[in-house]
Amino acid sequence: MSERIAALTAADALWESVARCAEACSWRAGKSLASAMREGRIAGWERVFAALDGGQIAGFCTLCAEDCLPGAPYTPYIGYVFVGESHRGHRLSQRLIDAAANYAASLGFERVYLVSDHHGLYEKYGFTAVDAYPAPWDAAETETVFVRNTR
Repeated sequence: MSERIAALTAADALWESVARCAEACSWRAGKSLASAMREGRIAGWERVFAALDGGQIAGFCTLCAEDCLPGAPYTPYIGYVFVGESHRGHRLSQRLIDAAANYAASLGFERVYLVSDHHGLYEKYGFTAVDAYPAPWDAAETETVFVRNTR
């Protein structure tokens, strides 16, 4: 496969295509990303990164100032990491995360953060757990904040 990673803003022609892909994907958080994109909640230096395989959107992630944990003292966050089922196994998640981290480094950020309830998944991409919070949608669940240096 010869995927490429594109960093998108709302001005890019692919923006709505990625929003449609996120809305229709098998992951329930995709609808939240699609709403954020359409409502202009990803703006300024923030970006949506899309993995493109020819004309097909194979996956996506974001780099944003905030994530789902209100008041958490971290920024920026890599979020909404998703690779379509038919494109898995080609290290696209790693390439998306690396593209977002490299972009963050170009903006002067020394670290990037990621929020997840999955342990053992993001550590292989260089992340380590630094904090934990009750999930805003269910206080019985815990969301972990992971960090990775950008350089």
